[in-house]
Amino acid sequence: MATVLDALVLGGGQAGLAAGYHLRRAGLQFAILEAGDVASGAWPRYYDSLRLFSPARYCGLPGLPFPGFPDRYPERDEVAAYLRTYAAHFALPVRAHSRVAQVERAGCGFAVATETGERHLARAVIAATGSFGRPHMPVFPGRSAFRGRILHAADYRAPGSFRGQRVVVVGAGNSAVQIAVEVARAARVTLASRVPARLVPQRPLGHDLHAWARLLPVERLPLGAWLPLREPNVVLDGGPYRRALAAGRPERRPLFAGLTPEGVRWTDGDREPVDAIILATGYRPDMGYLAGLGALDGAGRPRQRAGVSTAVRGLYFVGLPAQRTPVSATLRGVGPDAAHVVAHLRRAPR
Repeated sequence: MATVLDALVLGGGQAGLAAGYHLRRAGLQFAILEAGDVASGAWPRYYDSLRLFSPARYCGLPGLPFPGFPDRYPERDEVAAYLRTYAAHFALPVRAHSRVAQVERAGCGFAVATETGERHLARAVIAATGSFGRPHMPVFPGRSAFRGRILHAADYRAPGSFRGQRVVVVGAGNSAVQIAVEVARAARVTLASRVPARLVPQRPLGHDLHAWARLLPVERLPLGAWLPLREPNVVLDGGPYRRALAAGRPERRPLFAGLTPEGVRWTDGDREPVDAIILATGYRPDMGYLAGLGALDGAGRPRQRAGVSTAVRGLYFVGLPAQRTPVSATLRGVGPDAAHVVAHLRRAPR
C-alpha cells in the first residue's frame, strides 16, 4: 500500500527548501519533488554575470546563514551552491528528476503524478515551483514578420554573441538594466520600456538599502493577507547603471510601436534596423499541473491568500511574488511565508 505523506513539496528551489525546513521542524512526513538533478532551483540557468542586489547577510534561508563576508553581494553560482548545501545540511528528502505532470484529488488528500510515471500521495501539497519556467513573451505588432533574433532574458547568458550588433532590450527592472548595460559594452544597445527605469541608490548614507528597510515593518508585515500587493519595480544602483545611462550606453527610449521585418518602428515614426531584441519582461506562474483542480484563475494565477489556496483545501503556495510581503519571492522572503503555510497545514484537520 502506498505511503500517504503529510505533505508533498513541489519544487526544490529556495521556496521548496524553506518549506522543507519548516516541515522538518514540525515533525511531519514529507518529500520534495525536484524536476532537475539537484536542489538549486532556477539559479544555474540565470545569465552568467548575475550578482544579487541583496547583501549576503540578507540572503540566507531559515536556519543557515549565507556563507562569507556578510556585506558582499553573492554571485549566481554561489546561490546555487548554497541551496545544494542547505538541502544536504538539513538532510531534506529531495527526490530529483521528478518533474510534476499533474495533481489530482485522491480521497481526503492528493495524488501527484510525475512525468516519469511515479505517483505520490499526500494529505497536503505545497506548490513551490516558482515562475522561471514560464517567461512572459509580449506580443508586439509585426512580430511574426521580424527577421531578427528575439529571446527572453531567461535565455540570455553573456554579451559575446551580440558583439557589434544593434540590440534593443525591453524592460525597466533589474534584469533589463543589468543586461542592457552589460551588452552595451559589446554592442549598440537601446533600453526600451513604457516607463523609465526607477534607479534607487544601493547604499544611501553608506549603508545598503536593505539595512535601512529592516528598520521599517514593510518587509515583515503580512500585508498580502489583506491587501493586493505588487513587487517593487525599482533598480538598485551603486552608481554604474546611472553613469552608463547618462553616457548613452545604453541609450533610453520609450517602447517601440511595433516591429518591421528589418527592425523596430519607434513611436515617433522612425524605422531602424535591429539585429536582436532581448525581452526582460518577467515571468508568469508556472503551475499548469494544478489546472485540473480548479486552483488557478483564467490567467493561470493561483487563487490564494497569503499562500493558502482559496479554492482547494489542503493546497498551499510558497515563493509567489508579493504573496504576503513585497519580498515574498526572494531568498529572505520565502522563509517567513513557508513558516506561515506550514503552521496553517499543521492546524488543518486530518
